[in-house]
Amino acid sequence: MKGQTLGVWHNLNGLPREQLDDLAQRVEALGYTALWYPEAIGYEAFSLGGYLLSQTSTLKVGSGIANIYARDPLSTAQAHDTLNALYGGRFIMGLGVSHAPAVEGIRGHNYGKPVATMRAYLEAMAGTELLTPEVEPQVVIAALGPRMLALSAELTQGALPYSVTPEHTASARGILGPDRWLCVQQKICLESDAATARQAASNALGRHLQLPNYRNSWLRQGFSEEDLADGGSERFLDAIVSWGSADTIRAHIQAHFDAGANHVCIEPVNPHDAAAPDWKAMETLAPTA
Repeated sequence: MKGQTLGVWHNLNGLPREQLDDLAQRVEALGYTALWYPEAIGYEAFSLGGYLLSQTSTLKVGSGIANIYARDPLSTAQAHDTLNALYGGRFIMGLGVSHAPAVEGIRGHNYGKPVATMRAYLEAMAGTELLTPEVEPQVVIAALGPRMLALSAELTQGALPYSVTPEHTASARGILGPDRWLCVQQKICLESDAATARQAASNALGRHLQLPNYRNSWLRQGFSEEDLADGGSERFLDAIVSWGSADTIRAHIQAHFDAGANHVCIEPVNPHDAAAPDWKAMETLAPTA
Protein backbone atom coordinates (compact mmCIF):
# COMPACT_ATOMS: atom_id res chain seq x y z
CA MET A 1 0.00 0.00 0.00
CA LYS A 2 2.11 2.89 -1.28
CA GLY A 3 0.94 6.44 -1.71
CA GLN A 4 -2.64 7.41 -0.92
CA THR A 5 -5.11 4.91 -2.32
CA LEU A 6 -8.86 4.46 -2.11
CA GLY A 7 -10.76 1.20 -1.66
CA VAL A 8 -14.25 -0.07 -0.92
CA TRP A 9 -15.36 -1.96 2.18
CA HIS A 10 -18.62 -3.85 1.69
CA ASN A 11 -20.50 -6.56 3.54
CA LEU A 12 -20.75 -9.35 0.98
CA ASN A 13 -22.47 -11.94 3.15
CA GLY A 14 -25.74 -12.96 1.57
CA LEU A 15 -24.97 -11.66 -1.93
CA PRO A 16 -25.45 -14.37 -4.57
CA ARG A 17 -22.58 -15.28 -6.88
CA GLU A 18 -23.73 -13.09 -9.75
CA GLN A 19 -23.83 -10.02 -7.53
CA LEU A 20 -20.40 -10.83 -6.09
CA ASP A 21 -18.99 -10.96 -9.62
CA ASP A 22 -20.66 -7.71 -10.59
CA LEU A 23 -19.59 -5.83 -7.48
CA ALA A 24 -15.94 -6.90 -7.63
CA GLN A 25 -15.62 -6.21 -11.35
CA ARG A 26 -17.32 -2.82 -11.14
CA VAL A 27 -15.22 -1.77 -8.16
CA GLU A 28 -12.14 -2.71 -10.17
CA ALA A 29 -13.36 -0.84 -13.27
CA LEU A 30 -14.00 2.29 -11.18
CA GLY A 31 -10.33 2.40 -10.28
CA TYR A 32 -10.49 1.50 -6.61
CA THR A 33 -7.33 -0.19 -5.35
CA ALA A 34 -8.93 -2.78 -3.08
CA LEU A 35 -12.20 -4.44 -2.10
CA TRP A 36 -12.53 -5.37 1.59
CA TYR A 37 -15.18 -7.54 3.21
CA PRO A 38 -15.94 -8.83 6.73
CA GLU A 39 -16.24 -12.35 8.06
CA ALA A 40 -19.29 -13.07 10.18
CA ILE A 41 -21.63 -16.03 9.77
CA GLY A 42 -21.95 -15.95 5.98
CA TYR A 43 -19.20 -16.70 3.50
CA GLU A 44 -15.92 -18.16 4.78
CA ALA A 45 -13.31 -15.41 4.47
CA PHE A 46 -10.52 -17.03 2.49
CA SER A 47 -12.70 -19.07 0.16
CA LEU A 48 -14.53 -15.86 -0.69
CA GLY A 49 -11.23 -14.06 -1.20
CA GLY A 50 -10.10 -16.67 -3.69
CA TYR A 51 -13.33 -16.38 -5.64
CA LEU A 52 -13.15 -12.57 -5.82
CA LEU A 53 -9.54 -12.76 -6.96
CA SER A 54 -10.51 -15.21 -9.69
CA GLN A 55 -13.11 -12.76 -11.02
CA THR A 56 -10.73 -9.77 -11.21
CA SER A 57 -7.30 -9.07 -12.64
CA THR A 58 -5.78 -6.04 -10.90
CA LEU A 59 -7.95 -5.41 -7.83
CA LYS A 60 -6.50 -6.18 -4.43
CA VAL A 61 -8.85 -8.17 -2.21
CA GLY A 62 -8.71 -7.85 1.57
CA SER A 63 -10.36 -9.73 4.42
CA GLY A 64 -11.54 -6.99 6.75
CA ILE A 65 -11.44 -8.86 8.97
CA ALA A 66 -11.01 -12.63 9.20
CA ASN A 67 -11.68 -13.99 12.68
CA ILE A 68 -8.58 -15.67 14.17
CA TYR A 69 -10.81 -17.96 16.23
CA ALA A 70 -12.14 -19.52 13.01
CA ARG A 71 -8.93 -21.38 12.10
CA ASP A 72 -5.52 -22.22 13.48
CA PRO A 73 -2.41 -20.13 12.70
CA LEU A 74 -0.94 -22.67 10.27
CA SER A 75 -4.14 -22.75 8.19
CA THR A 76 -4.18 -18.97 8.11
CA ALA A 77 -0.53 -18.77 7.02
CA GLN A 78 -1.26 -21.35 4.31
CA ALA A 79 -4.24 -19.34 3.07
CA HIS A 80 -2.17 -16.14 2.91
CA ASP A 81 0.60 -17.77 0.91
CA THR A 82 -1.69 -19.80 -1.33
CA LEU A 83 -3.85 -16.88 -2.41
CA ASN A 84 -0.89 -14.57 -2.97
CA ALA A 85 1.11 -17.20 -4.86
CA LEU A 86 -1.81 -18.00 -7.16
CA TYR A 87 -3.04 -14.44 -7.68
CA GLY A 88 0.08 -12.36 -8.01
CA GLY A 89 0.26 -10.92 -4.51
CA ARG A 90 -3.21 -9.35 -4.64
CA PHE A 91 -4.55 -10.68 -1.34
CA ILE A 92 -4.29 -8.60 1.83
CA MET A 93 -4.99 -10.67 4.90
CA GLY A 94 -6.79 -8.65 7.55
CA LEU A 95 -7.04 -10.48 10.87
CA GLY A 96 -8.83 -9.64 14.08
CA VAL A 97 -9.93 -10.98 17.44
CA SER A 98 -13.60 -10.29 16.61
CA HIS A 99 -15.96 -9.83 19.57
CA ALA A 100 -16.81 -12.00 22.56
CA PRO A 101 -20.47 -12.60 21.55
CA ALA A 102 -19.39 -13.91 18.14
CA VAL A 103 -16.50 -15.98 19.47
CA GLU A 104 -18.22 -17.50 22.52
CA GLY A 105 -21.89 -17.37 21.56
CA ILE A 106 -21.60 -18.46 17.92
CA ARG A 107 -18.30 -20.34 17.65
CA GLY A 108 -18.17 -21.79 21.15
CA HIS A 109 -14.61 -20.72 21.97
CA ASN A 110 -13.25 -18.96 25.03
CA TYR A 111 -12.55 -15.31 24.26
CA GLY A 112 -9.04 -14.55 25.44
CA LYS A 113 -7.33 -11.27 26.23
CA PRO A 114 -7.24 -9.57 22.81
CA VAL A 115 -3.63 -8.36 22.59
CA ALA A 116 -2.07 -11.45 24.15
CA THR A 117 -4.20 -13.75 22.00
CA MET A 118 -3.32 -11.89 18.81
CA ARG A 119 0.38 -11.84 19.68
CA ALA A 120 0.46 -15.60 20.23
CA TYR A 121 -1.42 -16.17 16.98
CA LEU A 122 0.86 -13.96 14.87
CA GLU A 123 3.97 -15.49 16.41
CA ALA A 124 2.67 -18.96 15.59
CA MET A 125 1.98 -17.88 12.00
CA ALA A 126 5.50 -16.51 11.69
CA GLY A 127 6.93 -19.79 12.96
CA THR A 128 5.40 -21.93 10.19
CA GLU A 129 7.56 -23.31 7.39
CA LEU A 130 5.70 -23.02 4.11
CA LEU A 131 6.58 -23.90 0.51
CA THR A 132 6.08 -20.40 -0.90
CA PRO A 133 8.99 -18.33 0.48
CA GLU A 134 8.76 -15.89 -2.45
CA VAL A 135 5.42 -14.55 -1.23
CA GLU A 136 5.69 -11.10 0.34
CA PRO A 137 3.83 -10.78 3.66
CA GLN A 138 0.60 -8.80 3.37
CA VAL A 139 -1.00 -9.00 6.81
CA VAL A 140 -2.77 -6.23 8.70
CA ILE A 141 -4.74 -6.48 11.92
CA ALA A 142 -7.89 -4.82 13.16
CA ALA A 143 -6.34 -2.42 15.66
CA LEU A 144 -8.15 0.28 17.59
CA GLY A 145 -6.38 0.72 20.93
CA PRO A 146 -2.74 1.74 21.40
CA ARG A 147 -1.51 -1.71 22.47
CA MET A 148 -3.01 -3.48 19.45
CA LEU A 149 -1.68 -0.74 17.16
CA ALA A 150 1.79 -1.21 18.64
CA LEU A 151 1.49 -4.97 18.06
CA SER A 152 0.51 -4.40 14.43
CA ALA A 153 3.65 -2.29 13.95
CA GLU A 154 5.80 -4.97 15.57
CA LEU A 155 4.53 -8.12 13.87
CA THR A 156 2.56 -7.19 10.71
CA GLN A 157 2.57 -4.83 7.75
CA GLY A 158 0.11 -2.50 9.47
CA ALA A 159 -3.36 -1.85 10.83
CA LEU A 160 -6.97 -1.66 9.67
CA PRO A 161 -8.89 0.56 12.12
CA TYR A 162 -12.69 0.53 11.74
CA SER A 163 -15.08 3.43 12.40
CA VAL A 164 -12.57 5.99 13.58
CA THR A 165 -12.05 9.73 13.26
CA PRO A 166 -9.15 11.47 11.50
CA GLU A 167 -7.85 12.34 14.97
CA HIS A 168 -7.61 8.62 15.71
CA THR A 169 -5.80 8.17 12.39
CA ALA A 170 -3.19 10.73 13.42
CA SER A 171 -2.69 9.00 16.75
CA ALA A 172 -2.45 5.61 15.03
CA ARG A 173 0.20 6.88 12.63
CA GLY A 174 2.22 8.12 15.58
CA ILE A 175 2.15 4.63 17.12
CA LEU A 176 2.76 2.75 13.85
CA GLY A 177 5.66 4.90 12.73
CA PRO A 178 6.21 6.07 9.16
CA ASP A 179 6.66 2.77 7.34
CA ARG A 180 3.67 0.61 8.32
CA TRP A 181 0.43 0.50 6.35
CA LEU A 182 -2.48 2.40 7.86
CA CYS A 183 -5.68 1.31 6.12
CA VAL A 184 -8.66 3.19 7.54
CA GLN A 185 -12.31 2.22 7.08
CA GLN A 186 -14.72 5.14 6.71
CA LYS A 187 -18.52 4.89 6.46
CA ILE A 188 -19.96 7.40 4.01
CA CYS A 189 -23.51 8.37 3.06
CA LEU A 190 -24.08 10.41 -0.10
CA GLU A 191 -27.18 12.14 1.23
CA SER A 192 -27.60 15.87 1.94
CA ASP A 193 -30.79 15.67 3.99
CA ALA A 194 -29.59 15.62 7.59
CA ALA A 195 -32.47 13.60 9.05
CA THR A 196 -32.27 10.95 6.32
CA ALA A 197 -28.48 10.67 6.51
CA ARG A 198 -28.37 10.47 10.29
CA GLN A 199 -31.08 7.82 10.42
CA ALA A 200 -29.18 5.76 7.84
CA ALA A 201 -25.98 6.24 9.85
CA SER A 202 -27.68 5.17 13.08
CA ASN A 203 -29.10 2.08 11.39
CA ALA A 204 -25.70 1.16 9.97
CA LEU A 205 -24.00 1.53 13.35
CA GLY A 206 -26.76 -0.09 15.38
CA ARG A 207 -25.25 -3.52 15.99
CA HIS A 208 -21.78 -2.08 16.51
CA LEU A 209 -23.09 0.13 19.31
CA GLN A 210 -23.72 -3.05 21.32
CA LEU A 211 -20.16 -4.39 21.05
CA PRO A 212 -17.68 -3.53 23.82
CA ASN A 213 -14.62 -3.33 21.56
CA TYR A 214 -16.18 -0.58 19.45
CA ARG A 215 -17.74 1.21 22.39
CA ASN A 216 -14.42 1.32 24.20
CA SER A 217 -12.75 2.65 21.07
CA TRP A 218 -15.30 5.44 20.71
CA LEU A 219 -14.97 6.37 24.38
CA ARG A 220 -11.19 6.61 23.91
CA GLN A 221 -11.82 8.87 20.92
CA GLY A 222 -13.63 11.35 23.14
CA PHE A 223 -17.27 10.37 22.88
CA SER A 224 -19.40 9.85 25.97
CA GLU A 225 -21.81 7.12 27.00
CA GLU A 226 -24.58 9.61 26.21
CA ASP A 227 -23.22 9.95 22.66
CA LEU A 228 -23.56 6.18 22.23
CA ALA A 229 -27.10 5.92 23.64
CA ASP A 230 -30.35 5.68 21.69
CA GLY A 231 -28.77 5.06 18.30
CA GLY A 232 -26.06 7.70 18.64
CA SER A 233 -26.00 11.45 19.15
CA GLU A 234 -25.78 13.83 16.21
CA ARG A 235 -22.19 14.65 17.21
CA PHE A 236 -21.24 10.99 17.18
CA LEU A 237 -23.06 10.10 13.96
CA ASP A 238 -21.61 13.09 12.09
CA ALA A 239 -18.06 12.19 13.19
CA ILE A 240 -18.18 8.46 12.41
CA VAL A 241 -20.30 8.49 9.22
CA SER A 242 -19.32 11.12 6.69
CA TRP A 243 -22.50 12.34 4.98
CA GLY A 244 -23.53 15.16 2.68
CA SER A 245 -22.27 16.20 -0.73
CA ALA A 246 -19.48 14.46 -2.61
CA ASP A 247 -17.15 17.36 -1.82
CA THR A 248 -17.94 17.13 1.90
CA ILE A 249 -17.19 13.41 1.90
CA ARG A 250 -14.00 13.86 -0.13
CA ALA A 251 -12.80 16.40 2.43
CA HIS A 252 -13.41 13.88 5.25
CA ILE A 253 -11.48 11.22 3.34
CA GLN A 254 -8.65 13.66 2.70
CA ALA A 255 -8.52 14.43 6.41
CA HIS A 256 -7.61 10.76 7.02
CA PHE A 257 -4.87 10.97 4.37
CA ASP A 258 -3.57 14.21 5.86
CA ALA A 259 -3.48 12.49 9.27
CA GLY A 260 -1.29 9.70 7.95
CA ALA A 261 -3.48 7.04 6.30
CA ASN A 262 -1.99 5.19 3.32
CA HIS A 263 -5.34 3.80 2.29
CA VAL A 264 -8.97 4.68 3.02
CA CYS A 265 -11.67 2.12 2.30
CA ILE A 266 -15.10 3.70 2.06
CA GLU A 267 -18.13 1.78 3.24
CA PRO A 268 -21.12 3.28 1.40
CA VAL A 269 -24.27 3.43 3.51
CA ASN A 270 -27.29 3.36 1.22
CA PRO A 271 -29.83 5.81 2.69
CA HIS A 272 -32.74 4.21 0.84
CA ASP A 273 -31.98 0.46 0.93
CA ALA A 274 -29.53 -0.70 3.59
CA ALA A 275 -29.08 -4.10 1.95
CA ALA A 276 -28.22 -2.80 -1.54
CA PRO A 277 -24.87 -1.48 -2.77
CA ASP A 278 -24.96 2.29 -3.26
CA TRP A 279 -23.57 2.52 -6.77
CA LYS A 280 -24.24 6.23 -7.00
CA ALA A 281 -21.89 6.83 -4.08
CA MET A 282 -19.22 4.44 -5.36
CA GLU A 283 -19.32 5.94 -8.84
CA THR A 284 -19.34 9.55 -7.63
CA LEU A 285 -16.36 9.05 -5.30
CA ALA A 286 -14.40 6.69 -7.55
CA PRO A 287 -10.78 7.50 -8.39
CA THR A 288 -11.77 7.55 -12.09
CA ALA A 289 -14.66 10.01 -11.54
